[in-house]
Amino acid sequence: MNASTTLIVIMAVLFAAGVYAMMERSLTRVLIGFLLLGNATNLLLLIVMGAPGIAPFFGSGDASEMSDPLPQALTLTAIVITFAVSAFLLALIYRSWQLGEADTVEDDETDIAVRERGAEEDDVMDDEEFGDDNNDLATDFVGTDTSPFTVLHARDFAGIDDDAPVDTPDQPTPNGGER
Repeated sequence: MNASTTLIVIMAVLFAAGVYAMMERSLTRVLIGFLLLGNATNLLLLIVMGAPGIAPFFGSGDASEMSDPLPQALTLTAIVITFAVSAFLLALIYRSWQLGEADTVEDDETDIAVRERGAEEDDVMDDEEFGDDNNDLATDFVGTDTSPFTVLHARDFAGIDDDAPVDTPDQPTPNGGER
C-alpha cells in the first residue's frame, strides 16, 4: 500500500465514522461526527492537492514544480468553517445540558404523530386516481372556495379609513417633470 492509498482508506473510514456518529440522538456524538467529517474533508482536499511542490509565490522554478494553491486555500476555509460550527454546536450542547440535564434529543408529540401518520397517508396517496380532466392542473386548489388564503384590500372593509395617496395619471408631479 502506498501513501495515497493509505490516506484514501483513512479518509473513507473518517467519513463513515462521522456519518454514523451524526445519526445518533446525542448532541455530543453529533459534534464528534461533525469533527470527524471536517477532518475527513481536510484530508480529501490534501489528497486532491497531489504531490507537494514549491510554494506558488516563490517565483523561481518551472510551473510544473509548483503546488496548487487552491486546495490549500480550501483547506484553510474548511478548518475555519469546522471551528465555527463546532463552537455553535458546543453552545447548543451546553444550553441543552443546562435546560434538561441531558444532551439527547427526545421525540415530541409532533414527531410521534408524523411517524404514525406517515404510513397511512402514503397508502392513501398511492390509491388516489385523477381523471383526465384534472391531469393538466398545476395546483390542488382549483377554485376560490378551496384556496388556502384570500387577498383582501382596505376597500373590502367598511370601517377602515384609507388616507393613503392614490396615483392617478392626470396628477402633476411635484417637480413639474414627467413621471
